[in-house]
Amino acid sequence: MIVGIDIGGSTTDAVILENGGLHVVTIEANDPVAAAAGALGKLVSDFGIKLEDIERVAATGAGSRVLPKTLLGRPVLVVNEFTAIGIGGTSLAGKQNALVVSLGTGTAIVSVTGDKIEHFGGTGIGGGTLLGLAKHMLGVSTIERLENLARKGDLRRIDLSVRDIAGGAIGDLPPSTTASNFGKVSADATPEDKALAIMNMIVESIGVLALASARGCGQENIVLTGKLSRLFRFMQEIKRLDFPFGRRFAIPAHADFATAIGAARHASRT
Repeated sequence: MIVGIDIGGSTTDAVILENGGLHVVTIEANDPVAAAAGALGKLVSDFGIKLEDIERVAATGAGSRVLPKTLLGRPVLVVNEFTAIGIGGTSLAGKQNALVVSLGTGTAIVSVTGDKIEHFGGTGIGGGTLLGLAKHMLGVSTIERLENLARKGDLRRIDLSVRDIAGGAIGDLPPSTTASNFGKVSADATPEDKALAIMNMIVESIGVLALASARGCGQENIVLTGKLSRLFRFMQEIKRLDFPFGRRFAIPAHADFATAIGAARHASRT
């Protein structure tokens, strides 16, 4: 039995894969060692798992570098984060080849072609950006609260569209395409409008970067993983996410925990 742990910038995930099933926990802690130990302890406690039945802990993420050689008496294997992202995303999506976009505090982009996994790029725009802007502009500190506001928002009072500039479509760009995020902030813009605009800007920025990256490395499939993948789901739900560029975006089940899952699956192969 192998436990996968992803120690991120704001949360730590622990997963265990057992007989085709999946158990997961998430905790928040600033110290990576305390976070990893806490996540492992919670996983063991919550699901009645015996520590001695855990063969090893596969750790990844920024905080994994400072972990000791053992965690609660279990040996630790540190897994390269890009390897974990690639394996986790493609295995959950059932793809051999894909561009995996890991949406966390920031965003990492990994290209997977068979057994070849490469870090292709990324951006500092991510969950940290979302919550930082939301707190600064709206006094909101949770994604749940931001989503509740955004459901009542109207982008037409915030964003400049292609329709605003050209009066209609431009080439293959529909009239509703964003020409400038926050390019038309009106005096009557509400907190709800701003909440939706913040989310839309981050989704569009990451989405366009993912599309450009997929073209650059010849990938047809784009797999979205990580905690911020819920933002893409939300924007799809309210019909604001529309990328008419021919690439396929997929958000697999358990996408939130893809990196931890990838670490565990990599460890099971070595």
